[in-house]
Amino acid sequence: MARRSTATPSDLPDLLTADRDALRPLAERMRPRTLDEMVGQRRLLAPGSALRRAVESGHVHSMILWGPPGCGKTTLALLLAKYCVAEFRAISAVLSGLPEVRQVLAEAGHRFAEGRRTVLFVDEVHRFNKTQQDAFLPHIERGTILFVGATTENPSFELNSALLSRCRVHVMDSVSVDDIVTALQQALADGSRGLAGRGLAIEPTALREIAGAADGDVRRGLTLLEIAAELAEGEGGTISEATLAQVLADRTRRFDKGGELFYDQISALHKSMRSSNPDAALYWLARMLDGGVDPNYLARRLTRMAVEDVGLADPRALQMAIDAWETYDRLGSPEGDLALAQLVIYLASTAKSNAAYVAFNAAKDDVREYGTQEVPMHIRNAPTKLMKELGYGKGYQYDHDAEGGIALDQTGFPDAMGERVYYRPVERGLETKLKEKLDALRAARSNARTRVGGSE
Repeated sequence: MARRSTATPSDLPDLLTADRDALRPLAERMRPRTLDEMVGQRRLLAPGSALRRAVESGHVHSMILWGPPGCGKTTLALLLAKYCVAEFRAISAVLSGLPEVRQVLAEAGHRFAEGRRTVLFVDEVHRFNKTQQDAFLPHIERGTILFVGATTENPSFELNSALLSRCRVHVMDSVSVDDIVTALQQALADGSRGLAGRGLAIEPTALREIAGAADGDVRRGLTLLEIAAELAEGEGGTISEATLAQVLADRTRRFDKGGELFYDQISALHKSMRSSNPDAALYWLARMLDGGVDPNYLARRLTRMAVEDVGLADPRALQMAIDAWETYDRLGSPEGDLALAQLVIYLASTAKSNAAYVAFNAAKDDVREYGTQEVPMHIRNAPTKLMKELGYGKGYQYDHDAEGGIALDQTGFPDAMGERVYYRPVERGLETKLKEKLDALRAARSNARTRVGGSE
């Protein structure tokens, strides 16, 4: 039978206060209290670094902290307020609207008038629209607030230029496995905030496995450790392999289906393929599939790669891309993923040429430069008697009747442009043969036009 509590209503406030810390997640309880307690970010916060000197002196500037989840953006903002002896206010761009922003700014203005500073931490700042971002500008300029915006997205794309011009962007790195292990060890050794005193037993290799599963996110690592500790309490305090396997069963890597990390990874896949490195290309394919990318998106991008980077050096690549895409449509995941993997290997391994891509862009440039040129009369269509009388098709040489099957002295360009050369095959793959043929043909055309011009 459960024990009945003997607490009276008057005791509840004290009980709630006493239990408040116990209810907070381990990651929150173990939040660093000084710069020395932070793990990771050695480049940014190393002793003697510009930012560290500014924080320790209390002379800091408004800033944007750009980095992945769990790298310490919120913690750094809290420490800024502590070192600057300032009021800390936090709002989330996901949950807050312009009215709340104005209220917070008004409160900061009152404190500023009293000679007190406010560190305003705006989480997910990239989710604010331009009008909302503009609301901060005059307050940053006057120094009413020390603005600290946190974002996982590239500020160059997501924040307006006016806000960026008033803030310094600090790039925060993903936390290494070794540093996350250090954070986990600190939690296990801390008796007041952490897990010391619970009699937990865990092997160093298991700690490292938790740190690896955290995938650069300290908060996630501490959360996994806390879950493992709770499960271990029923097993005598030992975090066994079975417990660890249960906690880490659903491992997911960091991946944003529409953000900076997404485009970085598709860029890595494309460039590894272009560099003829099938192993690296396979790695990035696996990373994106693991992160939950739409495989149909990958199929479309791989088809583009077949056209842009392999091109006519190996025309089979395009058909393979279409086949792989269709195969995935028929099989789905995970079976269809193998078709995409085979395509990646082939695209990375075969001959490359962007000659067709370059040629098409050059032709488009000429279209823009020369405008709407008239089609030469000799290659115009002449379906009616009137059009023939007007000279449509006059002088056209039917190539099949010409010697060698090509009327070499006949141009296909508007008169104002003259002959142009866009497509320049490379000496790789099938284009080696195409280059030999086209070089000879272009030379013969030039000679024929010279002869015709000389006879006139």
